[in-house]
Amino acid sequence: MSRRANLSRDAILDRAIPLFAESGYNGVSMRDIARSCGQSSASLYHHFPDKQALYLAAMKQAFADRTAQLLTLLREDGPADRRLRNLVETLCRQLTEDRTFQRLLQRELLDGDRQRLQLTAESVFSEVTRELQRLCRELAPQFDPFLLAGSIIGLVMQHFQNAGLRRFLPGYQPQHDNPVVIAEHIVALLPGGNQ
Repeated sequence: MSRRANLSRDAILDRAIPLFAESGYNGVSMRDIARSCGQSSASLYHHFPDKQALYLAAMKQAFADRTAQLLTLLREDGPADRRLRNLVETLCRQLTEDRTFQRLLQRELLDGDRQRLQLTAESVFSEVTRELQRLCRELAPQFDPFLLAGSIIGLVMQHFQNAGLRRFLPGYQPQHDNPVVIAEHIVALLPGGNQ
């Protein structure tokens, strides 16, 4: 691609997302992103004032479709246990089918940068978290909805964070990699999941 043909903001983000997923925020420079885009670093600054703004936009774009899908499931009419099952199964499928999504999430948690975590929480995950807490209040009003929502996400994430190791542990069976099997197991453990 010619350096003169400037890429759109979305095209830059599409190229930056896998770089951030692979190497993390600190492992990718604006120069790396520009090189991947076939652009000059200056052309990136036309769309983004700095690396942090580009990163946050990349996170929003990477998670936009997934969070929209989760919000749709959480806001459906119908029994809370069905919405829980659909949510957990969808999240398991998303993590299985999209390694970039999974890696971005893991990288951000591992990096642990307080400011980026706060920005990501506020701009990417807050709406889904609020809706998940609302579902938790419906399912199990006796539990703290914040802690229960965190436990649901934690149960799901754990299965994908240790996927490489899991295959070598005693008791492993190939069906343990199936997102539907994982989702059914998680839902069965949760309050209101067996209604």
